[in-house]
Amino acid sequence: MAREPNDLTVWEPFGGMTPLREAFNRLLEDSFIGPGRFDVVMGRSLPLDVYETDSAYTVEASLPGVTPDNLNVSATDDTITIRATMKREAHEGDKGTYLRRERHEGELIRSVTLTTSIDPAKITAKFEHGVLKLTAPKSEAAKPRQIEVQVQ
Repeated sequence: MAREPNDLTVWEPFGGMTPLREAFNRLLEDSFIGPGRFDVVMGRSLPLDVYETDSAYTVEASLPGVTPDNLNVSATDDTITIRATMKREAHEGDKGTYLRRERHEGELIRSVTLTTSIDPAKITAKFEHGVLKLTAPKSEAAKPRQIEVQVQ
């Protein structure tokens, strides 16, 4: 098939190259995130969202297929640990054999270390539609205090 005169493509000699800053950022990110990053990609870790307000931290974990009976949450002064057991049905006999098996089975553990201390006795946990939502209030010592300035 012959090319039409209007089918010209502009050649950019540096179009496929990654900018140095982006390459360096990727290098640093891969170096410091650690092996846990690959566990999330491989499906062997709990994907989390953690956000902070002035008074508390909120942790949301995706746990599809986990029942509340197979879920355990523990906390210390600055760390929250989530343990979940994933159980799958065995497919034998007339159900066929696996051609691909990517859904993880077994125990999943994820710990989050927070930047300030929390009050473990006041943590609340809600589990709905496969999402665990933890609210961990900051300890009174960790909360910012307003200090009155006296003028002399």
